[in-house]
Formats: sequence, C-alpha cells, structure tokens
Amino acid sequence: MQEPVDTPTLSALSQSSISTQDKSSSVAQTSSVVPQPLRPSIVPPPSKPKGWNSGASANRMRRIIAEDPEWSLAIVPLLTELCIQQIVQNFQNNPILKQLLPEHKQKVLDLLSPNLPLAVTANLIHDESYWRRCCTQRWPVCHVANHGGSWKRMFFERHLENLLKHFIPNTTDPAVVLDLLPLCRDYVRRLRVHQFLPPVKLPTPPRGGDPSDSGSETEMEEPATDHYQLGELVAGLSHLEELDLVYGVKDCGMNFEWNLFLFTYGDCHSLAATIKACHTLKVFRLTRSKVDDDKSRILIHSLLDHPALEELDLSHNLIGDRGVRAAAKLLSHSRLRVLNLANNQDGGKQLLEGMSDNSTLLEFDLRLSDVAQESEYLIGQALCANREAARQRTLNPSHLMSPVSAKDSENPAG
Repeated sequence: MQEPVDTPTLSALSQSSISTQDKSSSVAQTSSVVPQPLRPSIVPPPSKPKGWNSGASANRMRRIIAEDPEWSLAIVPLLTELCIQQIVQNFQNNPILKQLLPEHKQKVLDLLSPNLPLAVTANLIHDESYWRRCCTQRWPVCHVANHGGSWKRMFFERHLENLLKHFIPNTTDPAVVLDLLPLCRDYVRRLRVHQFLPPVKLPTPPRGGDPSDSGSETEMEEPATDHYQLGELVAGLSHLEELDLVYGVKDCGMNFEWNLFLFTYGDCHSLAATIKACHTLKVFRLTRSKVDDDKSRILIHSLLDHPALEELDLSHNLIGDRGVRAAAKLLSHSRLRVLNLANNQDGGKQLLEGMSDNSTLLEFDLRLSDVAQESEYLIGQALCANREAARQRTLNPSHLMSPVSAKDSENPAG
C-alpha cells in the first residue's frame, strides 16, 4: 500500500514558493522604481526588507534626493566673500577702496588684476604688493633696488621709458606720453632712455645714372630730422634727479642708416634748455651719441651754475679740445663731484685750469683719451686734495665755508 502524502508538507512548500514569488515581484517593483529620481515625492521609498543593509539604503536615498553628491553646508561662501568678489569684478567702474575695513581692503588688493587702467590705480593704490605683481607680470627681470626699493616707482619709470623708446615723431600722438604726467609725476626720479626713434622717412624716388661708391659719404651727411623733444615732459616731472640718454636705434637690422645714430643740433638745443630748466637734476649722462665740440659746448654752457648737478657723463663721444675747455670752465662754476669724459678725442691739459678753482670734484675719468702722463699726475694730486678737504668737512661741519667767504675772513679790509 502506498503511504498517504503529508498534506501539511505540501502546503508548506506551496506557501514558500508563493512567498518567493512575492519577494521577486517586490524586488522587480523596487527596481522599476529606482530609475525615477525626478519624482521622489510621487513614488514612495521602497520598504526595507528584512535583512537589508541600512548603509546601502542611505546611499540609495541620497542619490535619489540630492542632486550633487558632494554637496555640503561647509562649502557655502560667506556673504563677506561674495561682496568682496563683486567689488573686485566692478572695481574699474566703481573703485571703492578707502571705505573698506583694513582686512577687507587687503583681500581686494590681493584679488585685483594687474591689467587695470592706470587712470584708476595710479593715485588710488599705494600697496607695494600690488605694484610688485604689475612689475613681475610685465618684465621678467626686475631690480627694484635700482629704483629706490619701490615697486610703484619702478613700474612708472620703466613704463615711461618704454613709451619714449618707441615714440615716433610726427607719427605717435604726444598725448600718449603727456597724459601719463598727472599719474607718474610723484614717482619718477630717474629716466634711462637708450633709444630714440627718428621720424618715418618716405622712400625717395630713384635717381638717374649709376650710383657711385663715393656717394655713401655724402648720404651720411643728409639733413636728419630731430627726435622726441623732452622739454615738456621733464618740466612736468617735479622730482626728476637722473637723466641717462643715448641717441641711437637698437635692433635696426637691415634698415641700418647712419642717420639713425645722429644727435642733431635741434636735439642739442632742445636738450640744453631742458636740463637747464630742471633744477632738481643731479645726474646727467649723454653717452654714445656722437657729441662733438660744438654740441658739447652748448650742453655744458646750459649747466653753468646749475644748483643741483653733481655728476656729468659725456663719455664715448667725439669731444676734443674746445669741449674739454668748456668742461674745465664748468668745474669752476658748479658743484660737480663726478666727471666722466672717457673715450673722447682729447682732454686733460685744459682741465687743469678748472681744477685749480674746484674743491668738490672727487671722481674723474679720462680713460681711452689722449692725456699726457704729467697731466694725469697733476689731476690725481688735485683729486686727492679735494677728497681730503671733503673728509675734513665731514669730520668738522662747522668749518663749511666757501672759498670766497674764506678769503674775505682772512682779509676783511680788502
């Protein structure tokens, strides 16, 4: 006989199979709900089955509800930072800086762009860190010690020098240079311009006949046009102390002409009037500019009795006897401490006449010039006497007295 089947066992199997189907259906429903993150309020979150990992459920909920998985309250900027960003973005149109607190003002200065117009920043920003960023961004090599240790002074001096080096007469608008005066007049104390461009010369029509080799000498003597005149610019620089000039053109390449290296008489007369009117000028250098006797006499005559001039450098020029005589006269009518006439045509003998009445000259350079050995010795003796007198004046300032007053005190009746 067959044993009867235990019905409870069958029923239990059927119930387990039914429950398994229910679970699979519930999982299918869950998977159908998960890909709909845009409507979390419509579809209720799935019920967590027994034995479900609570951490995984939290991550699923986060991916469903949060749009940015990296969102956090810690990265929300402060209202102060937002205000500072707006001030920096609108600084050119609304340059508010003095109204800010010191800590906020420094943050604004650190974020400002070095490319802002100088009309906005020149007279408003005095922070050296800002001008340091302006200099280092524009020039790869910056020797701030050559500009008094001031980054702002360095920026304006080099910026003005670049404008002068690339100024083309009759082509460049003079306002490009002169409009900078109200912005830089309080900071420029030195100008070193080692290039002056001539006006653009239109091509000349070809001449008839065969050109001769001897014509090159005459072409060198063609009338040359004048360069940029510094008079109006220097008159506006109230603190200018050093002027270092070279009349020539750098990197001319295939466009080489001797006229590019001429210091014309128009340049000479204009420069003479400029340095005569600049009473704050202490150092004047004009080198490698083919300054001859006549032009040197014009320049030196304008420096007679100059109130502040201490150094004159006319080295590497074409100065001869007449120019040296003018320099000797300058020694007795100025307070020169340094005179440089190196690499000129002649000199030495005539300077002894001026050295006899001079007590301030301390340095003298006549290298590469035709100077007799006896003249060198006498000039050296005069310089040693001047240095000893200067040392005595430093040690005993109460005896500072001009030669005229000293003679008057020795001979009051005369």
